Amino acid sequence: METVAQIPKYNLNEEQEKKLILREYRSLLHALRDRIKPGDRKLIRHAFEMAAEAHKSMRRKSGEPYILHPLAVAQICVQQIGLGVRSTICSLLHDTVEDTDITLDDVQREFGSEISRIVDGLTKIATVIDINESQQAENFRKILLTLTDDPRVILIKLADRLHNMRTLDSMKPEKQLKISSETIYIYAPLAHRMGLYGIKTEMEDLAMKYLETATYKEIARKLTETKRERAKFISEFIKPIEEKLRKAGFDFEIYGRPKSIHSIWNKMKKKSVDFEEVYDLFAIRIILNASPEKEKEDCWKVYSIITDEYLPSPARLRDWLSNPKSNGYEALHTTVMGPGGKWVEVQIRTKRMNEIAEKGLAAHWKYKEGGQDESRFDKWFTQIREVLTSQDTDSVDFLQDFKRSFLAEEIYVYTPKGDVKMLPISATALDFAFGVHSEIGVKCIGAKVNHKLVPISHKLRSGDQVEIITSNKQKPTEDWLNFVVTAKARSRIKDALKEDKKAIAEEGKYTLQRKLEGLGAAFNQSNIDELVSYYKLTSNLDLYYQIAVKNIDLKELKEFKVVGDKLEPPKPLKLPAETKTDIITHGLPKKDAELIIFGESSDRIVYTLANCCKPIPGDDVFGFVTTGKGLTIHRTNCPNAAKLMSNYGHRIVKTKWAKNKEISFLTGLKVIGTDDVGIINKITNIISGDMRINIAALTIESHEGLFEGTIKLFVHDKEELEELVKHLKNLSGIQSIDRFDTEVAS
Repeated sequence: METVAQIPKYNLNEEQEKKLILREYRSLLHALRDRIKPGDRKLIRHAFEMAAEAHKSMRRKSGEPYILHPLAVAQICVQQIGLGVRSTICSLLHDTVEDTDITLDDVQREFGSEISRIVDGLTKIATVIDINESQQAENFRKILLTLTDDPRVILIKLADRLHNMRTLDSMKPEKQLKISSETIYIYAPLAHRMGLYGIKTEMEDLAMKYLETATYKEIARKLTETKRERAKFISEFIKPIEEKLRKAGFDFEIYGRPKSIHSIWNKMKKKSVDFEEVYDLFAIRIILNASPEKEKEDCWKVYSIITDEYLPSPARLRDWLSNPKSNGYEALHTTVMGPGGKWVEVQIRTKRMNEIAEKGLAAHWKYKEGGQDESRFDKWFTQIREVLTSQDTDSVDFLQDFKRSFLAEEIYVYTPKGDVKMLPISATALDFAFGVHSEIGVKCIGAKVNHKLVPISHKLRSGDQVEIITSNKQKPTEDWLNFVVTAKARSRIKDALKEDKKAIAEEGKYTLQRKLEGLGAAFNQSNIDELVSYYKLTSNLDLYYQIAVKNIDLKELKEFKVVGDKLEPPKPLKLPAETKTDIITHGLPKKDAELIIFGESSDRIVYTLANCCKPIPGDDVFGFVTTGKGLTIHRTNCPNAAKLMSNYGHRIVKTKWAKNKEISFLTGLKVIGTDDVGIINKITNIISGDMRINIAALTIESHEGLFEGTIKLFVHDKEELEELVKHLKNLSGIQSIDRFDTEVAS
């Protein structure tokens, strides 16, 4: 769904528009040509005409006719996801019920109940998780129930989101930030989990384009510059393998493809290296034409041919043939040492596996023939359904739990009898215990992993065999929530803690009852609600619990008035409540209401710098409106940014710095290099002497010929910091310099 534009940003006359719309429609029919059965063409045309008529007065932000958006979504569904005629009709109609006069009854009457059910699901999602909603997580559970009911809803929604990302240029900067964050936070992981790697990659790249513009452009530029050199290397690498595969009689395709900008950036961050040092900027893919019964055997034969030619890294072998991922992905990945001492990732898969890798769930259905793989997807959906039906936590928590539990990569672990269990990466022995059964989880006191005793917080690895040890005396504690990652474990622990809380709360309830009666006030729901509201709590249970554990001092009740038997809270001395706009525009001319400028105008705006990412002038930043504290400024690549922008988009303000050399900001650098005589002296000379920057703290540790230093210093802005880093990197023996990302956890 998109908002109607105010100012057209493109210039086509009515006749040209009609031609463009017709061309897109014909292109869609052409993409569907192999899937159209008798009668389908008429239905598709009817859906197209109905949508075109309903949206005829609407424009997108760019100024183009709105109908181009549903057409583009349908095209993505057909070409990139591999969906068919019914999904095409749903894509064409996906915004009509929400945005136009067409009703769900109209859709049902014209196209039947299956299509109206999917359109209904898409309409519900649009009101829940779309660009105009402030609290993204609010009804996320409903979406997921729809997903487990008919996954086409989420597949069409992913296509809708991808097209919105492709056309994000027309949006305001704060909308671009919010939509990009939401995409990274929920949609890209969901696309990945549905097996749609192409869509996931494009979403990540597009989001990075808006969230970290400078880095994105820099990596894109370097990829373009090194394109010819890479092409030469790939053809040199492929040549001997091609010859051997032909000689062995394989029917195959082989090609190299560059890694996405986002994945290159992730590698640079993870390994603390520059672009030039990322060894696998591309992957070689070999796709075999193999009969179903020989697929596995042929992939391993090809692996053998490659590793005869190039030496493999044993630590980098990934066998998803024997144990496919839960989203159906099957392949063999290895990393080998190529010409010129460069590591190269090679992916080996068959045509069938490739289609599942490209088209995920849709292809998975196509190839589903019962059997033991009856469907890892179905198991996944069952697990989600189980958690959804028992959930009652607040929705932001739920979204976090869901992400950690269902959108992460998985590991495979074994029970003592050899049964396989799938768990998300970072799962602990306790997660495994809850995965076996809730009762076992609640009583778990430890585990044996590969016959060795480990604590319940022990992180499991793929291939571990786990035996759980229980005790009837064991009870869950709050601490357990700090290390479990599966939604099932978190949900059951919270339930158990709630039961304990209820028992403790009974004491608080009794105390409150006596206190109220002593004051002559009634112990009734109206007075309890008054107290819950006064103490800013969420429920009666919380109130009783806080009283029982002495967090609330009931002596304060003397401040209340008792009128009849009713409690009246004391009137707080309050300043007029500040609205979001008041905070943002206070002291600024109206035209600048969307753009906050820091530095010179800082005396007029209440703002604080977030501790979680320590922004300095020059960083890409955004403002987050916090209740009572004005604005908190975060970097757009802050660890908490995606969560804040996704869940509280209405509180985000696009922000930028003004030049101000008067104020200094604390930041930190981590320096690693060869431990050489006088190196510390050279570093401090550059910082304090050459650049006149104040050092707040300096610690250096040497170990086996290397030193690691952390330097906290005061800089005026990012330019000054980058200049300093450039000077330090020129010193001989310096290996890497990184800025602290998180000094204080928020």
